[in-house]
Amino acid sequence: MSSARIISVSAICTAGNTPSEIYNTVCNEQPALTLRNFGGQDALVGEVNCKTLEEIDSRFNTWPIKHQTRNNRLLWQLFKDIESDYLLACDNIDATRIGIVIGTSTSGNSDGEAPHQQYVKDATWPESYDYHQQDISSPSVALADALKTQGPVLSVSTACSSGASAIASAKRWIEMGACDLVICGGVDTLCELTVKGFNALGAVSDKPCLPMSANRSGINLGEGGALFLISKGAGGIQVLGSGISSDAHHFSAPHPDGVGAQLAMEAALVSANLTAKQIDYLNLHGTATKQNDSMESKAVERVLGGIPCSSTKSFTGHTLAAAGAVEAAICYELLSKNGRLPLHVFDNQYDPSISSLNVVTENTVKTKTVTKVMSNSFAFGGSNVALVLGINDE
Repeated sequence: MSSARIISVSAICTAGNTPSEIYNTVCNEQPALTLRNFGGQDALVGEVNCKTLEEIDSRFNTWPIKHQTRNNRLLWQLFKDIESDYLLACDNIDATRIGIVIGTSTSGNSDGEAPHQQYVKDATWPESYDYHQQDISSPSVALADALKTQGPVLSVSTACSSGASAIASAKRWIEMGACDLVICGGVDTLCELTVKGFNALGAVSDKPCLPMSANRSGINLGEGGALFLISKGAGGIQVLGSGISSDAHHFSAPHPDGVGAQLAMEAALVSANLTAKQIDYLNLHGTATKQNDSMESKAVERVLGGIPCSSTKSFTGHTLAAAGAVEAAICYELLSKNGRLPLHVFDNQYDPSISSLNVVTENTVKTKTVTKVMSNSFAFGGSNVALVLGINDE
């Protein structure tokens, strides 16, 4: 069994400012998204409460300008929420044995949009702008600099599988003996580039998304993040397995038969040394796009059969690189509370052209204790990641 033990988790998105708040929302409430305008483009999005980011403490203000971004403010807030656990965990660990791996796809893009508009207008840059704010490496490097860690530092940018891939990387670092403690997860914030880019692909819905519905018409974008503190050690809730595959099928579309998704889920089961029947719940990638839902339903049916499952993106929005981490945090809360299964919110109009899934509704009755869960994350370029989290009493 795995030795990648989860010590602490933080998460923030439109559904809540802690993993517990987010979990309670996805189990009990109706989605609450916001209509916002991005450079002339209206979009229904899941936005982080701005007051949350205003609470950043004075230490963030000492960061170099190149790391002063909305994305990194969110990252620092996530770290503050697990800081006390981090300080306890690293007390007797050499700084060279502490790793950081963060997934992002937007990084500081939102902070560069207004400065670029200013430059186009009068050929000057504001003092608050630094090109390096847009670096994909900024979140992981900024956190490593702030904490003065000396272990491996990695940035993952595989689009919507980044956060899950970061957690998988942390698990490998622990198990191969490269680190004794790893901070991992994903963080992404909304920006014009993302909204307009997905809109250009015809992938954005102007209504609340409907994963797996016959009437699904696209995603609702969101922002957020989640951090996991992972160490070696037995017991507790662990990252039991991970599976990663690549479709190599199309730049932005998944393989229509879900070949890569299936490989990732099967690899995660092998990694966790579990059978499909031992998985109690699946958090779907469930974007509500025509192609993703079609291929994912096929892959799930082949690998996990009629497992209880749900897409929580109706509540959180699609947080892109952070999605896999935020959804893993939801799975962590489910395991720690052994509570209700997260709801699958849609219009109950099942698509007869795709495989039927056992989606969780208000009428679903949990029939057994939940001890093993899987979470799927799929991305542009055919990047597929499946994580298995579970309670390990050994």
